[in-house]
Amino acid sequence: MKAVPPEISRIADGIRTMRIRGAGEIARSAVRALMILAEASKAANVDDFVDELELGSKILLETRPTAVSLPNGIRYVMHRVHESQRTCRNVEGIRSVAIRAGEEFIAGSKTAIQRIGNFGANRIRNGDALMTHCNSSTAIAIMKTAWEQGKQIQVFATETRPRFQGRITAKALGEVGIPVTLIPDGAVRFFMDKIDRVIVGADAVTANGAVVNKIGTSMVALAAHEARVRFFVAAETYKFSPETMIGELVKIEERNTLEVIPLAELKKMPNVKVRNPSFDITPPEYIDIIITEKGIIPPQGAILVLQEMFGILTPEELKEYQTYQIGEEA
Repeated sequence: MKAVPPEISRIADGIRTMRIRGAGEIARSAVRALMILAEASKAANVDDFVDELELGSKILLETRPTAVSLPNGIRYVMHRVHESQRTCRNVEGIRSVAIRAGEEFIAGSKTAIQRIGNFGANRIRNGDALMTHCNSSTAIAIMKTAWEQGKQIQVFATETRPRFQGRITAKALGEVGIPVTLIPDGAVRFFMDKIDRVIVGADAVTANGAVVNKIGTSMVALAAHEARVRFFVAAETYKFSPETMIGELVKIEERNTLEVIPLAELKKMPNVKVRNPSFDITPPEYIDIIITEKGIIPPQGAILVLQEMFGILTPEELKEYQTYQIGEEA
């Protein structure tokens, strides 16, 4: 197997270990890795060049199985590479296709966050108390934009155990002056009667409008549903999962148990095992709206977004998107 540049391995390891976190940043980092690989390639012909990109794609795809943004980012680049491979027999030509596709994806993903911030802020009222879970660049963009519009909001941010990503959110909001209350995950229902809106991000959106996000999101949604508090999801359209159009299930990642409890402590607890799922699924009936860079949709509109992006795919037509022509499913 050919070696990849050390920078590719470093990015892949950063995604795997969550030094690189947040679905958008994961996707952008994976795409940057492909661009680095394309620039560094010494391939003598087009087929060898594409083989190198496929190897890099495979390494990146294995890092985070639930983050749909990651394979969608790789899909964006590799689909254009494979299309060009049919007609372009010049390495420099196809190299420029890969780099240009990466630049387009990264620029588009950053613009998407700004647009989502604007759309979502229009749904926030002056004086609203908001709740958020985990660390989402899109959810943060909405709250910051609302604050910049002069809306006097306050935010309740969950700690988001076991990795405490909510502390990152609290810090980011507090630095721009937004009053933030950091709460334990288990206190969500206790505080829900003080909340006007819940805003969360997403790692994946399925064809039926269900949302895959950080573990605990579904419990927040359930508490909001019980209290009749509106529940908003902010998600770029590249987080919508085309595989779910034909009934595929989103794989839920389970992470190292040592994130939950140190090994030395676990050894003192006979007959105890630890499980650490990283995500859960919030059903569409608990979601009021999904805020995308293309506008605001009800969860039932997710299938229309996917059909617009990918058409109505048969299992055979979807095969290219699942495998990226590297021989294995993501």
